[in-house]
Amino acid sequence: MSQPSTSPSVRPEQAADLAAARAAYEELRAGGLKLDLTRGKPSSEQLDLSDALLTILQPGDVKAADGTDCRNYGGLQGLPELRAVFAELLQVPAEQLFACGNASLTVMHDMVAHAMLSVLPGAERRWADEAEIRFLCPVPGYDRHFTICDRFGITMVPVPLTGEGPDMDVVEELVAADPRIKGMWCVPKYSNPTGESYSDETVRRLAAMPAAAPDFRLFWDNAYAVHHLTAEPTEVLPILAACADAGHPDRAFVFGSTSKITAAGAGVAFFGSSPANMAWYAGLAAAQTIGPDKLNQLRHARFFQDAAAVETHMERHRALLEPRFAAVYEVLERELGGIATWTRPSGGYFVSLQVPEGCASEVVRLAKEAGIALTPAGAAFPGGRDPRDSQIRLAPSFPTVDEVRTAMQGVAVCVRLAAAERAAG
Repeated sequence: MSQPSTSPSVRPEQAADLAAARAAYEELRAGGLKLDLTRGKPSSEQLDLSDALLTILQPGDVKAADGTDCRNYGGLQGLPELRAVFAELLQVPAEQLFACGNASLTVMHDMVAHAMLSVLPGAERRWADEAEIRFLCPVPGYDRHFTICDRFGITMVPVPLTGEGPDMDVVEELVAADPRIKGMWCVPKYSNPTGESYSDETVRRLAAMPAAAPDFRLFWDNAYAVHHLTAEPTEVLPILAACADAGHPDRAFVFGSTSKITAAGAGVAFFGSSPANMAWYAGLAAAQTIGPDKLNQLRHARFFQDAAAVETHMERHRALLEPRFAAVYEVLERELGGIATWTRPSGGYFVSLQVPEGCASEVVRLAKEAGIALTPAGAAFPGGRDPRDSQIRLAPSFPTVDEVRTAMQGVAVCVRLAAAERAAG
């Protein structure tokens, strides 16, 4: 609990604000809440939208369109009919796309491991043979990307976001000058957690910029390719085409999945890249598996006959998500106008809340004591350290609309108390 003392220099209006904030917080703590806004999990209602996957295959119905018996070994690249559906949505030619296991995070982790242990196309040696490997990390960013870097001892170099993607002046200068920079994490559409999408200029500059490392790769995590929150979807330029046009065809690794489209724990992940990168990956993946879960891929192919079916399905998701995000905005506008700022994303799963500098960690602590779980302050930065201690990621997808509204009212109480305490010294 916050200490009741205040500085002797506190002005009367500050003391009154602090007293009111403390009283509101005590009332919040007494409410016995138990709410969770930590991760972007689909709600049960969203998962229900894909329940037909559980019964879409009947005994004996095990053949893919090309006659493949999906119960058996083989098919390293995944079912062609499913790759054809998601090739359009991920902006990757179907012949350059792998359909893999259930999680794109696994594929991203493995791609770093493969680059550590095997020479990438265009490289002179393995990353493990380098004295140091560095990745550029746009911030605020996705904490699990940073976990992968930590796992492999990769030095993370933060790069600020501009509202249209990473600051390209900074990116271009760093990549051109430092051969230790081998990769860059990118969430190009509805970024986690800011919700911003990369502009056409940003995509073209990423594709065309000179790189000191001949094996520099963009880890293009297109996790929210079809996760729109408005009736006007944002479009991002296809990175593989942009890289090919710029003379760097092997630069991009594209990742995606159905994890927030169908069953979050039982979806299909995708990996796409240039023909050279695909051949490199195929040779390495063959040492890991004799083929993916083709029955799960067949279920998804039957459920989604084409890309239009996926888009229709995502409209149903949007109908469930929009009211939750609206509840966030409603409370923030009423309770924190003039105190904090926040994003209003056109897609994705998160709202990025900016509280007064130096207050984010205290807000998260106060919320936890009041029964509201938030993502740790600083999680969206390498090492878990936000230099301004001001950013908090809000994930409103899983709770009910009423629970989101209640949680946000509690968060607002915590922000007001942390800000009042800081102002009072």
